[in-house]
Amino acid sequence: MPRNTATILRRGTATPRPRPARRGVHPARLRVVDVALFYGERSGGIRTYLDNKVAWAHGTPGIEHHLVVPGPKRRHEGGRHELPSFRVAAANGYRLPLGVGGLKDTLRALRPDVVLLHDPFWGPLGVCQVSHDLGARVVAVHHGSSALDAAGMPGPDAPWRAAFRRWMHHAYQEVDAVMSAVDTREDSGRDATIPLRFGLHPAFAPVPGMPPRGDHVLYVGRIAREKGVFELVRAAAQAPEPWPLRLVGTGPALDRVKTLAAELGLGRRLQLRPYIRDPAHLAESYRKASVVVMPGAHETFGLVGFEAAASGAATVACSTAPSAAVAGSLVQTFPPGDVGELVTAIQAARAATPNLDAAAALARGMTWRRALDAELADLRELAR
Repeated sequence: MPRNTATILRRGTATPRPRPARRGVHPARLRVVDVALFYGERSGGIRTYLDNKVAWAHGTPGIEHHLVVPGPKRRHEGGRHELPSFRVAAANGYRLPLGVGGLKDTLRALRPDVVLLHDPFWGPLGVCQVSHDLGARVVAVHHGSSALDAAGMPGPDAPWRAAFRRWMHHAYQEVDAVMSAVDTREDSGRDATIPLRFGLHPAFAPVPGMPPRGDHVLYVGRIAREKGVFELVRAAAQAPEPWPLRLVGTGPALDRVKTLAAELGLGRRLQLRPYIRDPAHLAESYRKASVVVMPGAHETFGLVGFEAAASGAATVACSTAPSAAVAGSLVQTFPPGDVGELVTAIQAARAATPNLDAAAALARGMTWRRALDAELADLRELAR
């Protein structure tokens, strides 16, 4: 961090002179700032990506990394910057920042080479302008989609989807690049020119003496309509075998899931468990399940399916999940929204023996260091 950064952040008024864009320069240490609105205490893929990036950057000499997120109060410690916000989703710990001024001041103090925006909602145009004034390149990281966002809203999806698509076109118009694991042209009007890569914690791999698989089907993640949990509850009710359905996590649809399960007569077959943060504990939970299911049709990667397959667990995912394609034959797939085919895929996965050699190969080849080293090379090229 520049020597005067703490003073600038504390005062919130000093603004360093914008530096010119450094075309053709390859800085020894690229100064990268990740800005993430959806960084909840119990959130999933975005937090996992960013936490692993923080750990990787700490031991990587080619990057000076900073993370800016909403927090209970203003706090700047090392590379972590929390800006004042209030809690809006107690179940997952999401927070809404008090405006965009603090974010802009923080960027002016840090003077980044590259800014990565992990959502399109935290003042994207103003943040782009400030970043460009500082000579920084801006990357929109496409973690969501209009379909995913619409599925989480009340009422019919179509109007919400159109509204979110219009906003994304607006929010992405000034960025220098889009990073994504899926096609972004329809949602944003921009092609993704940098791949969004994910990795695996070392815990997500087969272990000697794999534990015996239980009888339960496991879901891990946010309990929300857009995650396919209602289809999974209906699949449990339709299944020819009365396997227990275990849901790990929390979310806005938890009460509705309980009501639906009662209406369908699942009774004690529905098992609810709290959010798991520790990767080793989570990997063990994957291995002990009969099947791990990631049923959402709108995943823009799908870390749960990726982690479960690498851990040696029998795994089912919607065919639209990018991680299912990466894991290949380790994952049974089903068409989006098709409860009957979901039942069939679960039954097939319950009867199958996971290929532990293939799972171990996936775990060895898809590390966070490999993913983030490749991302750094792309960001260096963008910043030239």
